[in-house]
Amino acid sequence: MSRRAAIRELTLTRLRVMLREPEVIFWVFAFPVLLALGLGIAFRDAPPEPVRVAVVAETGAEAYVARLEASAEVSTTGMAADAAMDALRRGEVALVLDGGDPVLLRYDPTRPEGRTARAVVDAALQEAAGAPRPVDVRVDEVRQRGDRYIDWLIPGLIGFNLLSTGLWAIGFYIVQMRQNRQLKRLVATPMRRSDFLLSQILARLAFLLLEVPLIVAFAWLVFDVRVEGSLAAVGLITVLGATCFSGLGLLAATRARTTEGVSGIINVIMMPMLVLSGVFFSASRFPDAVQPLIRILPLTAVNDALRTVYNDGLPLLAAGGELLIVVAWTAVCFLLALRWFRWQ
Repeated sequence: MSRRAAIRELTLTRLRVMLREPEVIFWVFAFPVLLALGLGIAFRDAPPEPVRVAVVAETGAEAYVARLEASAEVSTTGMAADAAMDALRRGEVALVLDGGDPVLLRYDPTRPEGRTARAVVDAALQEAAGAPRPVDVRVDEVRQRGDRYIDWLIPGLIGFNLLSTGLWAIGFYIVQMRQNRQLKRLVATPMRRSDFLLSQILARLAFLLLEVPLIVAFAWLVFDVRVEGSLAAVGLITVLGATCFSGLGLLAATRARTTEGVSGIINVIMMPMLVLSGVFFSASRFPDAVQPLIRILPLTAVNDALRTVYNDGLPLLAAGGELLIVVAWTAVCFLLALRWFRWQ
């Protein structure tokens, strides 16, 4: 057989093997479509959405609501001062309108939607007043520690890192052991399946001693992002989150036979939560109909709990609902992984 014919036959053989793997078919063809669908919903090609503006109550800012609502480019919501600034930090509103003379516009200049909101709101106020510059406006760029986008982003990055590490370090590694027949050798030893799975979790948790403090220290030294609440509470949330995501990793590895297959499963689990769970932008971008589903995702619960303590400085009990979701996911994942796990 010539070399060209040999290469052709080897290529065709590899293609046949790949086409017989359902995981490969899904990962190559179906998953990109699903990911595009999710991102398309978040950033859908629709008429420009009105910028969301929080109007601080009882400051005289209410007098400008009618002017702003007359513009199709602005949507207003009345809030107390603290709630308005919290919504600005979380990305739920793009600008805060405070009363006084001059009118005060608060926004985060590091967010493009904040700069857009400033221009739109200023133009709407001036146009409604019927003169080139009849309304005296003062701009306050929110650059204080705790109110910046980077402050909101760091807990989301910690949560996503816990998810990705739990899935890849456990799920991929176990399937690699199965593919290399290392798990088959362990069957002959007097070892319980639960002990093997527990050892994977404990090894993963050991990495938290370096993983999370490194991110926290880096954010503090480089960006001056500080933990506003209890360090112990942040530590407990990260341990619960890492345990939950390790359970997801075990569940992903229960039946997968090849590393290609488990890679597809891991990405199917991870990528939707990267898009939906508020890692890089607020989940409020998505329609109200899917918000209940987004709130029960484990990464959403971990991110919200971290931000409650890390950014808002609230006690651990304030994140009780989110922690219950994390515990429920952990219990379900471990029970199913223990039931479905196979050595070969």
